Amino acid sequence: MTAPGALAGIRILDLSRILAAPFATQLLGDLGADVIKVERPGVGDDARDYGPPFLGDPDNRDSGFYLSTNRNKRSITVDHSTPEGARLIRDLAAKSDVLVENFRTGVLAKYGLDHDSLREINPRLVYCSVTGFGQDGPYADRAGYDGVFQAMCGLMSVSGIPDGEPGAGPMKVGVSMVDILTGLYTATAILAALRHRDATGEGQHIDMSLLDCGLASLSHYVQNYLVSGEPAPRRGNGGFGGIPSQAFTCADGEDIFVVASTPRQFAGLAGALGRPELTDDPRFATVSARIANRDHVLEVLSAIFATEPREVWVRRLEDADVPCSPVNSMPQVFANPQIVHREMLRHTDTGAVRDSAVPVLRNPIRLSQTPIHGYRRPPRLGADTDDVLADVLGATTSDIDKLRAAGAI
Repeated sequence: MTAPGALAGIRILDLSRILAAPFATQLLGDLGADVIKVERPGVGDDARDYGPPFLGDPDNRDSGFYLSTNRNKRSITVDHSTPEGARLIRDLAAKSDVLVENFRTGVLAKYGLDHDSLREINPRLVYCSVTGFGQDGPYADRAGYDGVFQAMCGLMSVSGIPDGEPGAGPMKVGVSMVDILTGLYTATAILAALRHRDATGEGQHIDMSLLDCGLASLSHYVQNYLVSGEPAPRRGNGGFGGIPSQAFTCADGEDIFVVASTPRQFAGLAGALGRPELTDDPRFATVSARIANRDHVLEVLSAIFATEPREVWVRRLEDADVPCSPVNSMPQVFANPQIVHREMLRHTDTGAVRDSAVPVLRNPIRLSQTPIHGYRRPPRLGADTDDVLADVLGATTSDIDKLRAAGAI
C-alpha cells in the first residue's frame, strides 16, 4: 500500500497565476496536499498561453511554462467578480487550510476575499499573499516581473561579464530565479504557519514579496558588502570563494567548471595539470595567496586548460578527486548517469484514457517515510469544477447548473 504524502489532509485553495506562487503550491501538492487551483472561466491561468512551446496535443494548448508549475492540482473555474463566484470562494475557504493568492494589493478586498474578511469565516485559515513588493510601502501598488526584481534587488549587478572584458555589463540570470526562490520561501512560510496553526488553533496572514526574496537570496554577496562596504564585482563564470572556482575554455572550445579552493584540491589540480610546482609558488601556495593574486592565477590556469580538449581534463581531474564538470547543454544534462540514476526525469500519471503522460522534473525532495510518489498531470482548465464543488461543498447537479447559468463557474 502506498504511504500517504506528508501533507495528506491539508487542503490548499490556490488563486495564483504565472510562476512564483504556483511553484509553491505545486511543491505542496507534490508533498500530498489537495491543491484546488481556481482559474478564470474560459481563460485560465495566463501561463497557459506562455508559449511556444506547447504540449503536442491538439486538444490541449497548455504551454511548457504552465506545465512546469501545476502538476498535482485540481482545476476549477470560478468568476470571483460575480456575487455567486465570490460566495463560492468564501465557501471553499471556509473548508480549506490554506489560501494562496497573488493579486495586486487590495484587489480581493473588493469582493470580500481578503484576509480580514475570510478570517471571520475561518479563523484557522493560513492566508498567503504573494506580490511583487509586499502589502505595504511606497511600491506596494506596483506590478512587477522577475526581470524587474533581478534588476532592483541587485542580482543583475553581480551577474555578468567583468568590467574591462568584451561584452561586460550586468546580466539577468537566464532562469526566472527570483520567482523560483520566492516560491521556495513561500512554501516554507506556509509550512511554518501550519505548524503554528496546529499548535495554537490560529491562522495568520503571510506577506511574501518578490523584491524581499530576491534581495535575501543574495546571501553572502550582501553580507560581504555589509561587512566591507564594497559592492561585489561581476566575475562572469567565476565564484567568490576560494580560487579557482571558475569556468575554463579547453582546446576543443568546450568549457569546464573547476573548483579547487582547498589546499588538497589545489594540489590535486596542479598534479592533474602536470604542473605540481605551482603549489610551491608563493602566489599559489595558500588559499589567501590565490585570492590576492586571482588574476595571475586564472591567467596561468586558463593557458594550461587551452592545451587539451575538455574530455581529457575531466578525466584527469576526476581521477585526482578535483571537483569539476563539463558545462552541459540540456541534452547532456539528461544523459548524465547521475541524473539518470536519480530519476530526475519523470512522467505524469496518465489518468483518464484521453490524457497522455507529460515529461516533468522529479521533485528533488526524498523522504524515507512519506515519499513523493504521485505526479498527477497538470489539469486542463476547469476539469475538476463539478467534482470539487460536489466533494467539498456538497453541491448537487442542480446547484452546479445554476452556478454555470449565472456565469459564476
